[in-house]
Amino acid sequence: MIIQFCGLSGSGKTTIAYGVKNLLEGHQGTRVEVIDGDEYRKSICADLGFSKQDRVANIRRLAFVASRFSGHGILPIICAINPYEEIRKEVAGQYVQVKTVWINCSLEELTRRDTKGLYRRARLPINHPEKIANLTGVNDPFEEPVLPDLILQTDRESPEQSIGKLIEFIGLQGSLFKKQ
Repeated sequence: MIIQFCGLSGSGKTTIAYGVKNLLEGHQGTRVEVIDGDEYRKSICADLGFSKQDRVANIRRLAFVASRFSGHGILPIICAINPYEEIRKEVAGQYVQVKTVWINCSLEELTRRDTKGLYRRARLPINHPEKIANLTGVNDPFEEPVLPDLILQTDRESPEQSIGKLIEFIGLQGSLFKKQ
């Protein structure tokens, strides 16, 4: 199985992914690998920008890496914004048992949290030197998933509730708690 997250910056993707990893590791041999989009952008995706074409290429690379982990009995979680429905569908069609999990959080809550200061910077005047011109969900598109396999409402749920729901979902898919 491959879990592909999608959700805006600050919605809780990394918190949930590592929470699931921490709870499942060591539990009857379940192994989890978080494929963190922020980390991979520093290495194998460092040549990519934030155009639609580059964002799609980024997800293709992350999905390929995820497929390698999955092939070795490790549950990969692609932890990235993943803003376009077409690439989410492509990944789901190309690899075995891909599940799309929408980490959904209102823009109002994301702006309130603003964990990285991105939402404030996206709303700066056009000529401001700190202006971000391509923040997904503000001034760059985010396509809500049409039929996600699971929706986690992180503006209404605690991180622990979201982590629990994802662990339960994974278990219902038959991949959890298998010896690898």
